[in-house]
Amino acid sequence: MNTADLELFTRIADCGSITASAEQLGLSPATASAALKRLEKQLDSQLFIRSTRQLRLTSEGEHFLMFCRQALIALEEGKASLHAIKGKISGELRLSMPSDLGRNIVVPWIDEMMSRHPELSIKLHISDNLSDFYLDRVDVALRYGAPQDSSMIAFQIASIDRIIIASPKYTSAFGAPQHPEDLRQHNCLVFRLGNRAYDRWDMVRGGEQFRIPVSGDRESDDAEIVRRWARAGRGIAFKSELDVKRELDSGKLIRLLPEYQSKPVGLWLICPSRKQVTPAVLQLRDFLRNKVSEELTHLDGPLSQS
Repeated sequence: MNTADLELFTRIADCGSITASAEQLGLSPATASAALKRLEKQLDSQLFIRSTRQLRLTSEGEHFLMFCRQALIALEEGKASLHAIKGKISGELRLSMPSDLGRNIVVPWIDEMMSRHPELSIKLHISDNLSDFYLDRVDVALRYGAPQDSSMIAFQIASIDRIIIASPKYTSAFGAPQHPEDLRQHNCLVFRLGNRAYDRWDMVRGGEQFRIPVSGDRESDDAEIVRRWARAGRGIAFKSELDVKRELDSGKLIRLLPEYQSKPVGLWLICPSRKQVTPAVLQLRDFLRNKVSEELTHLDGPLSQS
């Protein structure tokens, strides 16, 4: 039985579309349809009920899907174990990460890791929207914030401060806030994730806590755009220090209200289950921990990891 046909079957079951599944796998719809018919003929069972508007699993398809997923996972684990025995990192790793951190910091690191492991291939998904591990075909995700689903396997890469930043151009034109309450009078750049706008900025100083509602004339669901606006002098932003450290070092951005701290945010590497924790994922975890530590060498004390 062709494993590519099994992979196609699980993909169709996940997204409910032969055409979309074919596109994801680089096939024509006709080729994908023929492969599905070939699999059904081999099994002597109809796997999907097809209509002009709907494609859904039959009872036989639902039953076979469970075993099909287990078989594909077992094959991947077998290949990974062979690579581990040989002491090499290879295979395909489907990785998701946030836009700003990914494009400006992590992508060059990934290039370096791949140069060390030439048999490794990476499919990169960059978006601030949280990936669906199954629909987006993601093996592992790099994300700020601990996962809410306790069934997932998560490795903390670092604990990173969030800071208030702006460009010298902005502070020259509009001044710099001296107290968190002053942020109410400034043009603040708001990041939105899904239906949530991050327009309440939390800070603390000497045990006194502040939660300041902010607003401005710009809002985006892309964290990189928020950083670009800040660098161009369009307003004040609240960002992970890792995302903006290089621009802080170069003077393109400056930290505001440095005597006020925010609750650090964890940077996590997340797998949907232990089955995805391959030698490549463990190598990526250790590599990222080292790289983030090097990037933030100015932080006091060791970075938090687990």
